[in-house]
Amino acid sequence: MLEPRLEAAIHLIRSEVHADIGSDHAELPIALLTSGRAARVVVVEKTPPPLAVARQAIGRAGLLARAELRLGDGFAPIAPGEIHSASITGMGQRTMLGILDRAAERLPAALILQPNDGAELLRQWAGRQGWWLTAEALTPGFWRYPVLRLDRHAGPDPAYDGVPIRVAERFGPHLLRMAHPLLSTELAAQQARLEPLERFGRPEVLTELHTLRAALVWLAAQP
Repeated sequence: MLEPRLEAAIHLIRSEVHADIGSDHAELPIALLTSGRAARVVVVEKTPPPLAVARQAIGRAGLLARAELRLGDGFAPIAPGEIHSASITGMGQRTMLGILDRAAERLPAALILQPNDGAELLRQWAGRQGWWLTAEALTPGFWRYPVLRLDRHAGPDPAYDGVPIRVAERFGPHLLRMAHPLLSTELAAQQARLEPLERFGRPEVLTELHTLRAALVWLAAQP
């Protein structure tokens, strides 16, 4: 049984050749192969022990003929144009940004990202680098996990049309538009946590409260 965060990631992937960066137990690539959502996978690990764990798991599933396991840092073991999509899950967003920035021309046309500590920096990176945010999910777990699909496109991203940019980058334009129930719960929890701190005037708290209240106002104005 996959964790909800990985289930959500899988549903955003359909690819001929998919790479999973930092796969650990290879649950995601195994599920992609068995479900038919990927014809072939490339699994990349930075050190030998987790690569061996992934190889054993894929071997037990009888899928080694459709998988390549490579040792290396991020996208370094992947040639430009070799893969059609890639996933990075279970890491902090700053770690992910480092991997993406180092990848350069090795990045495929589609990325599925599941950070453990929010997605604001990843949404901002996508806007700067020419990616559209084409889908989002939010899943329960140890905390609420965002899952993003980014596709390379030219021009402004239509996902942000009609949503205040600061609010959209912080909380996710698709999640806001669908009034995602987990997002609504998260906004209420943040409001309860931050409002008692407002009287102390700490700039970071005031900034977060301003963005939070703007999100609540935007949501309330939707039909």
